[in-house]
Amino acid sequence: MKIPRLLVLFAFSIALFSCSTQKRVPNYLDQVKDTTGLGEVKFPEIRIQKNDLLSIQVYSDATDPTVDQNYNLPIASGTSVSTLGGFLVDAYGNIQYPKLGTFHAEGLTKQELAEQIRKKLVEPVELLKNPVVIIRFSGYRVSVLGEVNAQNSYSIPGEKVTILEAIALAGGMTEFGKKETIRIQREVNGKREVGMVDLTSPELYASPYYHLMQNDVVIVEPSKRKQKQQDQTATFQRISLAVSLASVAATIYVILSR
Repeated sequence: MKIPRLLVLFAFSIALFSCSTQKRVPNYLDQVKDTTGLGEVKFPEIRIQKNDLLSIQVYSDATDPTVDQNYNLPIASGTSVSTLGGFLVDAYGNIQYPKLGTFHAEGLTKQELAEQIRKKLVEPVELLKNPVVIIRFSGYRVSVLGEVNAQNSYSIPGEKVTILEAIALAGGMTEFGKKETIRIQREVNGKREVGMVDLTSPELYASPYYHLMQNDVVIVEPSKRKQKQQDQTATFQRISLAVSLASVAATIYVILSR
């Protein structure tokens, strides 16, 4: 009877060591000091990309309210992108505007594209009197992947989001997320680039990736501690299986030897 007791004691010891430790709370901005003296916060200019969905509305001093509607797409009821009227930037970086023709939008800011459309409405023929063109992104999204609690793509209604806000939308980082080497995948002028962000660095706010742009992908990498814990868990599982098999074998042996 001593053999089964030793096996039970050994199995109990393995179970104690295999218990997960208390989760660590991620500490953001660890090394960032008081930055109130840095001055004005500057936001990067957002450039239009291929496959962006733009909402473009035109207004003027026309006395007939139906005149402006000749240059606006109708907006259907609903909240999803698929049910909203808008202008999709095609694979060539262009949009097709009714009655005005083709505009190359890729690489322009909203203000620059709006000015091109406005000029087309007054030159060479004044189609509208004192037109005002308002452009918004209808599909401003960022994606957060990796060691966060809710991996997903998120729609940003305000067209402005920081990396900290994006991580917050994803439920925050897990205990295994590496704050020092967060990767940002971004498309610039049709080419993809990858930048690194250190959430503990005093230079965080000066990083060109602190303010995210549309279609950015944030990737939070796992720490070495997670790989180590996964290896330990796999080892403990194998040991537990071996102990279980040995216990069964010992029990069968005791029963048969009576």
